[in-house]
Amino acid sequence: MSSPLVGPPVVKAKALYCPNCGGPVEFRGFGYAVTVVCPQCLTVLDASSPLLQIVQEAQKEQARRTPLIPLGQRGKWGGTTWEVIGFQTRGVEEDGVIYEWEEYLLFNPYKGFRYLTNYEGHWNFVVPVESLPVRRAVGSRPAVFFEGNLYRHFSGAQAITSFVLGEFPWRVKAGDEVLADDFVYPPFVLSSETTSQEVTWSRGVYTPGSDIWKAFALPGSAPRPVGVYLNQPSPFGGRVGGIWGVFALMLLALLVIAIMFGVLSSGDTVLDEHYHYSVADRGEPSFVTKEFEIEGRTSNLEVSIKTNLINNWAYFNLTLINEGTGDAFDFGREVSYYAGTDSDGAWSEGGQSSTAMVPRVPAGRYYLRVEPEMEGSETPPEKPVAGAAKPTPTPRPPLVSKRLPLPKTVYYEIVLRHDVATYGWFWVAGLLLLIPPIFLTIRAKSFETRRWSASDYPPTSGGG
Repeated sequence: MSSPLVGPPVVKAKALYCPNCGGPVEFRGFGYAVTVVCPQCLTVLDASSPLLQIVQEAQKEQARRTPLIPLGQRGKWGGTTWEVIGFQTRGVEEDGVIYEWEEYLLFNPYKGFRYLTNYEGHWNFVVPVESLPVRRAVGSRPAVFFEGNLYRHFSGAQAITSFVLGEFPWRVKAGDEVLADDFVYPPFVLSSETTSQEVTWSRGVYTPGSDIWKAFALPGSAPRPVGVYLNQPSPFGGRVGGIWGVFALMLLALLVIAIMFGVLSSGDTVLDEHYHYSVADRGEPSFVTKEFEIEGRTSNLEVSIKTNLINNWAYFNLTLINEGTGDAFDFGREVSYYAGTDSDGAWSEGGQSSTAMVPRVPAGRYYLRVEPEMEGSETPPEKPVAGAAKPTPTPRPPLVSKRLPLPKTVYYEIVLRHDVATYGWFWVAGLLLLIPPIFLTIRAKSFETRRWSASDYPPTSGGG
């Protein structure tokens, strides 16, 4: 009878005793340990010696840190069971402030060593890199090229080890210093550590704390991350380009609809007449136009008034009357145009034409009642101030051509067009469609600004 299948042997920790305090010191990393720390007195010991010689005297008790993941805790990550065998805190100093992070050493007898790092709730699963990245430059900034991706330099500083606990496959003690450089390509970070003897590289991938708590079966919940971390993936990554693509498609659809409206609208001219009005005329200024026919579907009616006004204004009271039903549409339009020169050069304000749109005018026979009014003036005024009343004219040579009438007389043309395509709705719809992509782009930019504000290259008002 064959024996049942069994899995890999369970690694059991062996124990020796600390020469400083006599307390037991456990070994979990087989014969890989080079340095081990007594958990009782925090003395750093040489694990390569059978007598556990002291490498560093006991660390100060006030320096003690409590790991969020206890030593000896096992968890399954990427299909492999890892055990936490070492813990250290490291930090950099900037402007008198020390920024500390945690590093957890993971061990598997078949896969070797991996790391977990934690900074204010931001976690990374870190793997040593065997092949060296290729150094590049992006403008004036350093960068490295690795496995088809460009990593931009984020920061570099002298990192100091402030506390160690557990065992490590290299010599480590409190006070060790390395030159640490981070290069980012979210969600990845490439980190180099340089000493006088060597340069080592590792690559981390940003990992939610909740995934680590689940993998290592830790009680409670992971601490909430604070701020934006150097390789934290943007929640807007990939969405900005997508939403601008959707905007382009929607804008194209709007354009097609606008073209269809233009094709289907007849835009028939039903009246085109020329008139004039002078303040010197005696009698009633109002009159009615000749009758005209509006055919086809119920639609809008565009009323355009084109004048030769200059340095004056005119107001037109208008009434569109259905000859058959007596229904009337009352409205009015003002036309004003001023121009001249001053110390700043030539200026102008207003325009010589105006347009009104009468909605939903049904087919029928119509005429238009017109009542013009204006203020006479033979000389141009000073430059008007926005929002102020029309200025009092001052004598100066006229700016108008000799062929034009004096400003107290206005010559004007009234043009009526039925079923005219309007595109104001197109611009309103286009602007409304712009809101989501612009809003998302601003939020994505803000996220990146917060990320790089903690780097050696903080964004400036001119861009970063």
